[in-house]
Amino acid sequence: MLDYRLVQTAVIGDKNSDLPIILPMDAHDLDLWRKAHPTYTYWCGLQLDGCGGELSGRRYTSKVCHFAHHPSAPVCRRKANGESSADHLFIKQGMRRLLDRREVRGEVRTRDLGTGPGDAVDVHLVGSHRRLRFQLSTFDYRAWRRAEDELAAEGGGVDWILATDGPVLQQIVSRQGYCLRVRCETAGGERRVHIGAEARDRTVAWAPLEDCSLTSSGIVTPHVERIGLSRSRPEPLTFPIQGGSVFALVPGAAAPVDSPFEEEGRHLLVADVKPMGSPIARTLISLPGDTEAPPAEHVYKVSEGARILLAESAGTWAVLADRYVRLNAHEAQRTGLWTPPSVDGSEAVTVPAPGLPPVRPMKQEAVTAPVQTVPSQPTAEAAAAHGPVSHPELAIALREALVQRARLCSPVTWDMLVEAVGPRLAACTTEARISLLLEVDHPLWENVPVLSVLIQENGVPLPYLSSVLFQLGVPHSDTSSQIKRWAAVETERAFAVYGLPTRPMPPRYLLRPERPVVPEPEAAVVVRRPAAKSVSKRKRTGRAAIRDTSAVRRVRVLVRELNKLLGGLDRAARGPVIKAVDGANVWLAFQEGAELPLEERRRLAMQTPEFVVDLLEYTLQAAEGGPAPAQRPESHKVEGQRTAESAPPKQHVKPPTPAVQDPVERLTRQLIAVAARGQTVPAALLGGGRKQPGLRSLLEALDGHIPADVPVLSALVLGPDGGPVPFFRDILKAGGLAVPRTDEALLKIWHREQERAHAAYANPPQALPPRLVPPR
Repeated sequence: MLDYRLVQTAVIGDKNSDLPIILPMDAHDLDLWRKAHPTYTYWCGLQLDGCGGELSGRRYTSKVCHFAHHPSAPVCRRKANGESSADHLFIKQGMRRLLDRREVRGEVRTRDLGTGPGDAVDVHLVGSHRRLRFQLSTFDYRAWRRAEDELAAEGGGVDWILATDGPVLQQIVSRQGYCLRVRCETAGGERRVHIGAEARDRTVAWAPLEDCSLTSSGIVTPHVERIGLSRSRPEPLTFPIQGGSVFALVPGAAAPVDSPFEEEGRHLLVADVKPMGSPIARTLISLPGDTEAPPAEHVYKVSEGARILLAESAGTWAVLADRYVRLNAHEAQRTGLWTPPSVDGSEAVTVPAPGLPPVRPMKQEAVTAPVQTVPSQPTAEAAAAHGPVSHPELAIALREALVQRARLCSPVTWDMLVEAVGPRLAACTTEARISLLLEVDHPLWENVPVLSVLIQENGVPLPYLSSVLFQLGVPHSDTSSQIKRWAAVETERAFAVYGLPTRPMPPRYLLRPERPVVPEPEAAVVVRRPAAKSVSKRKRTGRAAIRDTSAVRRVRVLVRELNKLLGGLDRAARGPVIKAVDGANVWLAFQEGAELPLEERRRLAMQTPEFVVDLLEYTLQAAEGGPAPAQRPESHKVEGQRTAESAPPKQHVKPPTPAVQDPVERLTRQLIAVAARGQTVPAALLGGGRKQPGLRSLLEALDGHIPADVPVLSALVLGPDGGPVPFFRDILKAGGLAVPRTDEALLKIWHREQERAHAAYANPPQALPPRLVPPR
C-alpha cells in the first residue's frame, strides 16, 4: 500500500521563492525530471508555511517518491504536505502568465487571512481598477462581507473566485447569475489551474486558466458569456407599504436604461409617489402591462398590495402596484400632486426630475391633432423658436435613443431620432448635430463603440461623420476614404455590445493614411520577417483596393452570420467556423490595402471573391447542420484568370489549399499563425496532430542564423513538461545566439522570445521587447 502522507510540494531556488514544484510520485517520472532540471534545489518554502529548510527528492520503487528534510534542517511544523498545499502559488504563477500573455498591467500577491499563507490570492488589475480574489480557505457570510467591503474600499469592483461551497456561493450566484470556481489538477511537476463557471442549476463548466480573458469587468471564461446571457435578472427585495399610497406620473420622463426593476409584461415609469403619512418622493413605479399606461394628467391611488422594491446592488428603490384607481379633482388637489389649470388658460409647468429639461403638459387638443412630419433640416425661424439645442440633457436623451436602436441591431435616421427624443432635435443645424454627437461619444474609448455611426442618410453614414470622428480623435479620419468601411465595422461593434444576446465585440477598424497607387514589382527572394517589418530592402508601395462588388458584400454578410452563429456552437464545431471567419477577415483586410508579408499577399491573391463566398457558404451550412452543397462553383485561382467552362459536381466542398513542399516553410506558417493568436503549441500537435519526425532539425533550420529583429519562433513550441523543448539550447546555438548555463536563465529567455513572437505577429504589430540572449 502506497503512503501518501509524505511531503509532495516544495519551492525551487531558496526558502523565499514562490516558484512551486510537485515531486513526481513515480520513479521513472522522477528520473526524467532530474535529467531535465539537474541544477534545481528544493526548499520547504516560507510561502508554503514551511520551516525554510532545504529538501531532497527521495526515489523509491516500492512506494511514492517524496521530499525529505536534510538532517540539519530545523524542526518543521508544516501542516499541509499534499499536492494541494501549493495551489496558491500555482494560481499566483498562472495569473502572472495570463497577465503577461494578455498584456494587462496587474499585481498578484498571496494573502494570509489567519490560517496560513495559502488562504487567498489577490489580483489587482491596475488599468481597470478591478480586483480578483481567489478565496481558497473556508469562510462564512460575515467574513465574506467584511472582505468585500475591505476590497471595495480600495477602489473598483471585486470578482470572487471560490474553491469551496457554502452559503457565500449562493449569495454570489443570486447576485450575478453565476459564480466562478477554481481548482488545480496535477500535470507532471506542476498543478494546472482551471476556472469554472457555476450556473444556478449547480452545473459547473471548467476551462483552463490560459483560455480565460481579462476585461475591464474582470476575468471571463468561455462559458461565462453564455451563462451571463441566459441568466435571469436578480429579483429585488420587496417590502409591503402600509396604508396605501398615491402617485402621479411625470410627463416626458423616461425610466433609466437597464433598470434592475424592469420586468417583462409591466410598465416601468417615473412617478411622484406619496405613501400614506410620508412626504412625496420621485422614484420609479411598476404597473401592469396588460393595459396601456395611465395618462399623466391625473392622480391615482393604490389602496392595497403596493410594495417597495429594493435593488441592493444598485442602491435604488421603486414601487410595485397591481391595482390603482383614479382620484377625482378634489381628492387629487388634496394630495399636493395636482393643481387645477388657471382661469386664463395659461399652462402650468411641471417640475422635472433632476437632470431633465422642463416639460410642459400636453394640451388636450394636441391628442387628436394630426401628426405632422418633422423636417430633417430646420428653418432659421424654427431654430430661433426652440432656442439653443446643445444641452447635456439633450445629448443624454440622444445617446439613450441610439442605445435603444443598437439593442434592436438596426440603424436609424435623424427623423426617427426626432420622433423618439423630441422636436428639439429638429432645430439642430449641421454644426449643432456635430456638437451633440461629440457629446454623445466623447471621450473615445477602445472598448466602447461609437454610436454616431448608427445614424444614416439614404442608407449611408452621415456626410459629416468624418468631421465627428476627427474631433473625437480617430486617426486619419479626416483624409481616409475608408470611412464607410470604418462605420460598418463600428456598427457591428455596437450591435455586439448592446444587442440581445450580446456577443464578443470585434476589434475596431484601423484607418490608414492614403497612399498613391503604384504597381509593386515582383520580389525575387522571400525572407521571413515579422509583419511589422519590411520584407526586403525596397520600400513598400500601396495597392489599389478592389471594387465593392456584390460578391465582396456577400463575404461581409456571411462573416456577420457566422459571428452570430458562433455563440450557439459547441467547442468542436467552433473551430472550423472561427478558422473560416478569421481567413475571410484577413482576405477583406488584404483587399482594403492592409500591410501583410509578401508570402501572405501571394497566397491571398489566389483567392477571388467568388472563391471566398463558396468557402463561407459551405462553412455556414455545415455549422447550421444542413446538407452540404451538391455542386460547387468553379474553383477560382488567380484573380482575373479565366475559369473552366464547366466543373463536375462534388458532394463535399473543400477549399483548395496550396501545396507546400518545404516542411520548414510549412512549420513556419504554423508557428506564425500560433504567434498571431498570442498562444503556444505542444510539440505533439505540430504536423497535423502527430509527433513530427525530425522536429528538432526542422526547428534548428527554421531559426538558424536568425537576425536580431526576428523572434525565435521555436519558443512557441512546448515540450512534454509544458516548458521549452529539451533541445531548445541547441536551437539557440544554431541561431547564432549564446547558450545559457542555468535553467532559470533559459526559462527567462524562452518566455521573452514568446513575448517577442506575439508582439511581432500581432494585429496590429507591436514593439518588440529587447532580446535577453546576446549573439555568440
